[in-house]
Amino acid sequence: MKKGIDYVGVSITFFCHDREGNFLMALRSENCRDEHNTWDIGSGGLEFGDSIIETLKKEILEEYTTSILEHEFLGYRDVHRLHEGVKTQWVMLDFKVLINKDKAGNGEPHKFKEVKWFRLDDLPDNLHSQFNKYYETYKEKLN
Repeated sequence: MKKGIDYVGVSITFFCHDREGNFLMALRSENCRDEHNTWDIGSGGLEFGDSIIETLKKEILEEYTTSILEHEFLGYRDVHRLHEGVKTQWVMLDFKVLINKDKAGNGEPHKFKEVKWFRLDDLPDNLHSQFNKYYETYKEKLN
């Protein structure tokens, strides 16, 4: 059985920042499940037996090689998408996370071509399809 296809998947989504107005994003490679060559915020699926905060910490360490200084739960989103013609459903638990900018790096170079800091008023054009909904939902809490 596949998460998000055979049953509702739960994903922890995080937008890391440095408290100075910079936000970290990753450029997805061809090794990602979908949406190659788009800039995305971080995320990871919740595994049975793991807590939400354990997953948040684990995924940030894996993806960005650093630990959490502070985190803020922003809310949740219901995400219904098509993946290779198949309907998927996810519940996204969304966070804003403070990390040390000097310690962040690309912890998954097999999945991400690069990681880069952006300002909200200067984001790249090729954003992941879910980013705009995330941003519109939480923009007041991100600034």
